[in-house]
Amino acid sequence: MRTLYGYFRSSAAYRVRIALNLKQLECEHKAVNLIPGVSEQKSDAYRAINPQGRVPYFIDGDVKLSQSPAILEYLDEVYPDVPLLPEGAANRAYVRQLANIIACDIHPLNNLAVLGKLKGEFGADDALVKKWYGDWITEGFTALEKIVSGSAHTGEFCFGDTPGLADLYLVPQMYNARRFNVDTGPFPTLERIDASCNTLEPFIKALPENQPDAPKA
Repeated sequence: MRTLYGYFRSSAAYRVRIALNLKQLECEHKAVNLIPGVSEQKSDAYRAINPQGRVPYFIDGDVKLSQSPAILEYLDEVYPDVPLLPEGAANRAYVRQLANIIACDIHPLNNLAVLGKLKGEFGADDALVKKWYGDWITEGFTALEKIVSGSAHTGEFCFGDTPGLADLYLVPQMYNARRFNVDTGPFPTLERIDASCNTLEPFIKALPENQPDAPKA
């Protein structure tokens, strides 16, 4: 049985949920509450499962993995019927480039641990934290928009007309941008791709508000 430990608003867990849905893989979802003051990810019980104390954490039989890039690569290699990467080394490298602009240059600077550190140890108020968050998204999206809008690889999605790895990274980051009121108007290609993705059931099913641990309105 496959199990995914996650949190409804974790963008890294969001990526993995989309991949599981695209590949139509059944998976048990176990919520880990990251809200400060609850912080289940820091508990001894959770660290006994994942020593890093982060989400997502994925179990598939004897395979146990943290870090969404590793999980996504594993899923694509072991369950290749709906591939996340295109054929050809150059094409795969191009897609990984797009994904890593988000995975390496935007998301790590804006995750919950960093934002908490800014508030708790450096005295940043909500306005400064929001500016920090928005600045890094804007910088990364500016580069991503220029690459994608000028590439012959771009179709309905980041690469061609089938959703793939880069879209799995883009959609959660666009969701976060809207949540923090970042203006995405300067990134029309990214907005268009995000909108196309969010018409598809695997993406809709993976939305934070559609998760069992999301607060009910």
